[in-house]
Amino acid sequence: MRGVFRSVPRPWLVLDIVGSVLGLLLTLPISLVVSSGDISHWLPSSSTTTTLYVLVGVMMWGAAAVSRVSPQLALIIAWVAAVAQMAAGFWPAGYDLAIPVVLFATAAWGSTAVLWWGAGSALVGGTIAGGYIALTAAPTFIQDEDLGVRIATVFVFVSALVVFALVIGWGSGALWRQVLNGRRTREAQVRAEAMAASEQERVRIARDMHDVVAHSLAVVIAQSDGARYAAAADPAAATAALTTIGQTARAALSDVRLLLTQLRHRQGEGPQPTLADLETLYAQVRAAGVEPRVTVDPMPPGEPPAAIQLAVYRILQEALTNALRHGRGEVDVRLAWWPDRVALRVANEAGPPSAHGSGGHGIVGMRERAQLVGGTLTAERAGEWFVVDATLPIGGAG
Repeated sequence: MRGVFRSVPRPWLVLDIVGSVLGLLLTLPISLVVSSGDISHWLPSSSTTTTLYVLVGVMMWGAAAVSRVSPQLALIIAWVAAVAQMAAGFWPAGYDLAIPVVLFATAAWGSTAVLWWGAGSALVGGTIAGGYIALTAAPTFIQDEDLGVRIATVFVFVSALVVFALVIGWGSGALWRQVLNGRRTREAQVRAEAMAASEQERVRIARDMHDVVAHSLAVVIAQSDGARYAAAADPAAATAALTTIGQTARAALSDVRLLLTQLRHRQGEGPQPTLADLETLYAQVRAAGVEPRVTVDPMPPGEPPAAIQLAVYRILQEALTNALRHGRGEVDVRLAWWPDRVALRVANEAGPPSAHGSGGHGIVGMRERAQLVGGTLTAERAGEWFVVDATLPIGGAG
């Protein structure tokens, strides 16, 4: 039964039933008036004729009432009612208006098979109705030697007219089917786009969170270790280290709050780091006990795009964080600002071979940063050094 009946919202089902009852109440009196001149002279009494008319009308509009919830069942009921109408010798009546409603439902809500069964019913049913009318009604009005020709003419004309009316009903349903399919496709597309946008936003915030927290924690760890060793011999150095820890933690907390605000309220990106903030980044690394040797040659020819500045800052931040956590000794930072690209290289003396493993998110995040602006990045061990190389196109920045 699951394949026979569709799930229909209750308001639509109630509307179909009420509409079919109104259709029956409006068309049945007209049908009874027409019945006074039909050709069913063999009927035993007028009460039997009336009963049959009411029964056929109820079947027709009953099919219309269930056409949305079960188009195939409605089509079967409509065929049975139509055959009963012709078997009883009744002329076309007002309740036959329910047939286009059923054909509309087969095209709009039926399966593919029911869709084409409805189309065939419109063609075959219209042809049969034309023949039935021509054979039963024409002799009543035409009494001459050319009766056969007249019947054929009536058959062709009436069949074409009935088929046209039924095809209009079925075609309207097919058109509505296309509208529904287009609406579902659009809704699916909107959901997919929303999911993709949400995923991109989630990845962006996770990447920013990793950059901020990992770098700040690396500085805090380095400073706390230095403060612990220097506490006994040099209290002033311990105090300076604790000051740096407090400043770094407060800055990280401010950045984390900004990211959480964006995540909670889905606001646009807040203020992002620029090249002017690189000196603060270098100062934090120096305070952690590592002296970066920075070379910028050539200098930026102008004001680079904001996306490039952010990518350079975040890549340097992550590379220096890795140097603090896994490297030893000093760090070489080289920036070359060409008219169409910027080349970035960070090299530090590597620790143990497993220190710069790819299990974390840092290297992945740096690659994503480069790819977002159309660039490339490699991060690999080269002998005793761990080298991060990135090339970011300035002209092609998004």
